[in-house]
Amino acid sequence: MDEVFEMFSFFGGLVNSLVIILIHCLLAIIKYVTPMTLWPKKSVAGEIALVTGSGSGIGREVSLSLAKRGCHLVLWDINDEGNQETGRMVRSLGAEANVYKCDVTDREAVYKVAKSVETEVGKVTILVNNAGIVSGRQLLDLSDEDIAKTFDVNTLAHFWTLKAFLPSMMEVNRGHVVTVSSVLAEVGIPRCSDYCASKAAVKAMHQAVAREMIIKRKDIHFTLVCPYLVKTGLFEGTSTRYEWLLNTMTPEYVGKKIVESIQTEQDHLYLPYLIQAGVLLEHVLPFRGQLVMEDFLGACAAMQTFTGRKKD
Repeated sequence: MDEVFEMFSFFGGLVNSLVIILIHCLLAIIKYVTPMTLWPKKSVAGEIALVTGSGSGIGREVSLSLAKRGCHLVLWDINDEGNQETGRMVRSLGAEANVYKCDVTDREAVYKVAKSVETEVGKVTILVNNAGIVSGRQLLDLSDEDIAKTFDVNTLAHFWTLKAFLPSMMEVNRGHVVTVSSVLAEVGIPRCSDYCASKAAVKAMHQAVAREMIIKRKDIHFTLVCPYLVKTGLFEGTSTRYEWLLNTMTPEYVGKKIVESIQTEQDHLYLPYLIQAGVLLEHVLPFRGQLVMEDFLGACAAMQTFTGRKKD
């Protein structure tokens, strides 16, 4: 009798789960085909938003976009000059900004500056983990220090900032965490072994922590951002075969879309949207099939002309 009951319970739970999954799939399709500008958006006015890597590129544009929506910005970057400039730009928009020089790879520095932020500004309720680096060299040309640095910035720094700010979000039961990963978290390409691995790792970490908060029933939202090429200088010199198909995006566009994803509480943001078709194929095709598609698009040769961001 117990076995029969267990069987009925299993099939009942299975049918219930499949129905709920179908509903979520339909909602996702509706969201996908509806322009984000038409989605209902929550207000972020008055929220304290901390952005790492805010001294330039995507981090700066996210900060400016949040400022336009009434957030109080906390700006973190190791590049103090660029970060101070972002602070001035934020204030010119009528928003408040507190600027901190912080090396996010130094966990003790992260914890120390985080305490200063809570004392001087208040509890952070929006955290945008954006800081990142790329080396652009083949595995055997990378020094051990290069590999460690890539993971320090692109992966481990996320652990330190989350450990610093997630407890206060849990305390007030409100918050939003944005993890800027990459499309290259989905597939490895030549001369990006350390970068791809670091972005894949931070993607997995993001997904695990998001589930931890759901289990704890905390009203903290998580958005994973996976952009394609962005004109920030990070991937300077990189080229693709069909630019018109998957064009390089501006930091302004990406920054705006990231803030819209916060306001619409998206779980994932792939940019440009068409890249999701490529990601789906990477997961469906066999390895050799993936290579054929990547060769057609010129993906494997993309980093051959890489120069990287110019240093002063």
